[in-house]
Amino acid sequence: MATPNYTAQIILLQQEMDEMKADFSENDNAFFLCSMSLIIFLMQCGFAFLEAGAVRSKNTTNILIKNLLDSCIAIVGYWALGWALAFGDCPNDTIGLFVGYSQFFLANFENYPKFFFQYVFAATSATIVSGAVAERCEFANYITYCSVISTLVYPILTHWGWHPKGWMALGITSGVINTHYDDFAGSGVVHLCGGSISLLAAYMIGARIGRFPEDEDDESDEILGHSVPFAALGGFILMFGFLAFNGGSMADIVKPGEGHIVALAMVNTILSGAFAALTYLIAHYLYHGKWTLLLTINACLAGMVASCAGCNKMEPWACIWVGVGAGLIYLTLSRSMIKWRIDDPLDAFAVHAGGGFWGLTSVAIIGHDGVVYAIGNTIGGATNGGDQIAQAFAQLGWQWVCALAIVTWSFLWMWPIFGLLKKIGKLRVSEEVEINGLDIYKHGESAYPLHAYGHGWHDFESAPSSKENHSKHLPVGRKNRIMSVHPESKSHNATENLNSQLSILVSLEQLASVYDRSGSVGESDQPKRLFQNQMERRKSRMLEANNSFSNMYLDDNEVPERKNTNPKTVSLQVPTTIVEAPEEETLTTEQQESNWT
Repeated sequence: MATPNYTAQIILLQQEMDEMKADFSENDNAFFLCSMSLIIFLMQCGFAFLEAGAVRSKNTTNILIKNLLDSCIAIVGYWALGWALAFGDCPNDTIGLFVGYSQFFLANFENYPKFFFQYVFAATSATIVSGAVAERCEFANYITYCSVISTLVYPILTHWGWHPKGWMALGITSGVINTHYDDFAGSGVVHLCGGSISLLAAYMIGARIGRFPEDEDDESDEILGHSVPFAALGGFILMFGFLAFNGGSMADIVKPGEGHIVALAMVNTILSGAFAALTYLIAHYLYHGKWTLLLTINACLAGMVASCAGCNKMEPWACIWVGVGAGLIYLTLSRSMIKWRIDDPLDAFAVHAGGGFWGLTSVAIIGHDGVVYAIGNTIGGATNGGDQIAQAFAQLGWQWVCALAIVTWSFLWMWPIFGLLKKIGKLRVSEEVEINGLDIYKHGESAYPLHAYGHGWHDFESAPSSKENHSKHLPVGRKNRIMSVHPESKSHNATENLNSQLSILVSLEQLASVYDRSGSVGESDQPKRLFQNQMERRKSRMLEANNSFSNMYLDDNEVPERKNTNPKTVSLQVPTTIVEAPEEETLTTEQQESNWT
């Protein structure tokens, strides 16, 4: 009987265990990346709520569809070209310094968790710009810049900074100096890129009508959004998403100590946001005497943006520096935009560009190998203290060089594109469309359709029992308003007849109001008036409603047909007559209730 070869069996067993360990590690990392990516993808919902709440109700559908298409356009562009330009293999070292050129359309590619994670980053970078041009951006302009950013601008920047062969990642090596691009989660390549393009877009597209007075000495009129709860909900979702945005950038989770770094990144992210929010809140209260909600949310997001660069390599105490600095920079840039008369409804430039630049700067100052630690080590008597200080300041300088490169690259791409769109009239909508709102004209869908509101009963009537036939016992006027308008319907008594006619008149007024507010903005016989601000529009509406109410008591026997030259609209012609009520007849409560039966 042959003796078992225990040595060979042990070696085979060890190989199988190593394979199982590698398989578990790969699956755990993939699951970690996919989980973080899903949370980051939810940030698109946060952007949608934040932007929808910050715009007027007449532009809500428009801003929501843009946030929807961000994800759709970005995935197609990043799948076709973006990934290849960002992380594709590049055998030529010289070309590889600037761009990748393989794995187009994900050919011969298998690392889908990493692709999905990088895709949601690309979508985030493109989404930032939509807030800066809200309420006046032409739809063709939006599709163009979203496609270019997610397909070309952002991917090439990530190759520079995050690919091992990118020129920013390689940095400069000379003697004791060894610099590299230090940006853990995208303060520069994601947020500074998107924020810079936001500034350019807001400048070239111009301010919203009525945002800034013609006389520069007058105070600017603030155009308020329509829903503070929407904006607040969006802010909370973005805060939640930023925890995964920064923590997930670790990419791996199975090696010893990686879980600790993920947790540290999340703690530093929320701490930086908190210090930024509190700094701005106090500063705003001291200046205005009010505890602002919306601007505090923006300041918190600016602090989280600033934490992206160094959240993995700074101690929690350093978040004071990052957060306070981000809050003050946001305050300064937000006020500067108003002073420069550049209209940025969401403060995208102040939040993302300001926070992104401060993040790139801060990581070289208070990171573990930053200026503060180098000076501290030198004071503590380190033998190579001078070399540490030289390295730290060289790294700070390289961070600024990379920041300048990001801004320059973004401008070089988008300036001619915006200029061309402006030349062909596709950069901004017309004044008439902007004043009346983009929802109806561009999408045919109102975010808040008037016919969807109301309880369905007259305020002065009591609803019949649910066990009864409602239509049988409704007043005549109510029947007519639901089914058709027939003023010649016979009433049982004078009171029912009066209620019928009043219901018809109310119906006419409501129909006319709906027609005026949601009708086409096409040509008509009556001249169109362009309102310069919301107050003028409201005053005009009140005057029109008052005139319509007064005209109901004219002696005309028929409401004239409304002229209509636009084939897309429907004219309203409802015949009615006015029946005078008995002057002295009054009904008791019992008699009024009997009318229902």
